[in-house]
Amino acid sequence: MTTTATQGSRGGPESQAPRGHASPGAALAVLPHVLRTALAWTDAHRGEFALPDDVLDPRTQVNATLKPLGELAQLCSTVRAATAPGTPEHEVAGDLVTYAWEQVAQGALLLELLRTEPFAAYPYEIYAAFAGYGLRHEGFEALARPLTATRAWAHTEQHANRQLGLINSERRVGVLTHTDAGAVLSRTWLGGLAEPWTFEGPSGYALTHTVFHLTDWGRMPDRVPEKTDAYLRTWLPAWADGCLESGQWDLTGELLAVGASLPGPPPLELLDAVWPVLADVQHTTGCVPETGVPVREDAPTGVPVHEDAPTGVRGHEDAPDPYPFIDCYHSTLVTAFAAALSLRSLTDGSGPSRERHTP
Repeated sequence: MTTTATQGSRGGPESQAPRGHASPGAALAVLPHVLRTALAWTDAHRGEFALPDDVLDPRTQVNATLKPLGELAQLCSTVRAATAPGTPEHEVAGDLVTYAWEQVAQGALLLELLRTEPFAAYPYEIYAAFAGYGLRHEGFEALARPLTATRAWAHTEQHANRQLGLINSERRVGVLTHTDAGAVLSRTWLGGLAEPWTFEGPSGYALTHTVFHLTDWGRMPDRVPEKTDAYLRTWLPAWADGCLESGQWDLTGELLAVGASLPGPPPLELLDAVWPVLADVQHTTGCVPETGVPVREDAPTGVPVHEDAPTGVRGHEDAPDPYPFIDCYHSTLVTAFAAALSLRSLTDGSGPSRERHTP
């Protein structure tokens, strides 16, 4: 199997982590703390997700502004859906989605983006993250409706897994999808059941996002076809093992989220083997690096938190950040997302229907 470190990796021989060994119940022993502290760190750093005043300037970098905010909305909305009402994790995740909605001026900013770039997918996909949560903007949808009915929208050239993302966004907004999801899935690396030894960083992320778009970010596991489910259950352990060995923590978290998004019983051996390793990589402040050698020294007192954070997800105060925000925000969000889905799959099984479905 080939497992190539993602670009920007700080890895090397010294960054290799011990491979996971399954111990029954090991995942459940660490998951509540992993989820709680990852959310605490995210909540404490909510200000880092704030959009700049010049966000509508064409020269502003989307990947450093709107992309992190959209990921905050998407992943925290899933955490809220996967956690029990009334729990601190449920409440803080919802609070973070509300914060993200405020940052886009309750949808008005996304409408301005759509007017500026009517056939760009990213304003629509960010809006869909909120729409799937129940936050809507009438003006945005009034403009998007005729745009998404055009031939230009239906024939935008993009990679197959990205097209699945657009299809899922259309489902969330509630419009007719521009093409059949099953036909698009068959053109992806995962849908083609690619030779498992060709797995590497780019194909790994394409694979995980294919599953996320197909299952609406873990909410609809019944959309995973039987042959895809069997393929993933067979090869996820080997791929995760390779990611652990090469210190690819962000991709490890995404693979765990994929495992927790499958129909039927959760892949217990995978979750029990890998979660303790990722929990050990997580810093005491709650953040998780994307790649490379984890910072091991304990923070002296913890992480500063937003004053309105529920007490159940609070850390301590005044701890220094072990990594730059840009190098850990995504992997920390992914860890919280994967932990919430894993807890859901390992505990009461409450969640969407588990019946198989061929899209």
